[in-house]
Amino acid sequence: MFEKLTARTPLPSLNGLRAFEAMGRLGSATRAAAELHVTHSAVSRQVKVLEAVLGVTLFEGPKSKLTLTEAGSALLAGLSQGFDTLGDAVRSVQVSNVVRIAIHNSLAVKWLIPRLPTFERLHPGITIELTDLPVDAVRARSADLVVRFLDGDRLSAPGVELLAQNYVGVVLSPEVEDTKSNLPMLAAASHTRGWLAWSEAGRPIEFGARTRTLAHLHHVLDAAVSGLGVAVLPWTLVAEAILADRLRAPYGFVGDGGHLVACVAHDRSSPAMRRVIDWLRREAKTTTDQLGDAASR
Repeated sequence: MFEKLTARTPLPSLNGLRAFEAMGRLGSATRAAAELHVTHSAVSRQVKVLEAVLGVTLFEGPKSKLTLTEAGSALLAGLSQGFDTLGDAVRSVQVSNVVRIAIHNSLAVKWLIPRLPTFERLHPGITIELTDLPVDAVRARSADLVVRFLDGDRLSAPGVELLAQNYVGVVLSPEVEDTKSNLPMLAAASHTRGWLAWSEAGRPIEFGARTRTLAHLHHVLDAAVSGLGVAVLPWTLVAEAILADRLRAPYGFVGDGGHLVACVAHDRSSPAMRRVIDWLRREAKTTTDQLGDAASR
């Protein structure tokens, strides 16, 4: 008789396990749904079915702030490692010229996407696909690379490749420069360290006491260009606007201890991925070099 090709202990639905792992790792059903390309309700339903099958509660607390139970934490650790192992096994035999990059919206919109046509002209056989990166994430299962700003004390993490040092500065529209003391301070809900980093560097804060908060850094950048207020933003995002005199930085730029990095999402580094990382490093260096050009004007 042939031996049955089943585990001794039947496993729950793979969809349920994937939904739970993504929800536990990312911290919400909404983020899990975005990563898995399904609806929020589908993730919640799959997790509830998994809890019923296992006979345990995996999450606790209010819906707006769910936390893992002890059983949930134990299951998540094993599943994350397992799915990572499966992914590495597949990629080890897969030949692909597609490089998937997870990146924050603002960095994608204001820095990476405008440069992609140049990359495609240089490397017509390689396709770069972009996916959104949650605010605090340094890895994304659906991506080969994560590109983001990272604090200096995290540079030693496995797979982190330095692209460039980060500099921040106070920026505002030339049209409102004479009235900057009355302007509201613009801030991004997704990146709250801007003004704090500027203050910690001992730089002046001589603006209106009112703070106006927008969702993302690229919203703040566009608001500053429009004259809605003054903002502290990374040079990487504002370089083009500064060089075109759509924004000015009256106090210059200072290092904030952060860096622009590429995080390799798994151990295998394909030739295509290596070319993408090398290109990213060259583009980051060019952008940083422009800071010296702007300062010498």
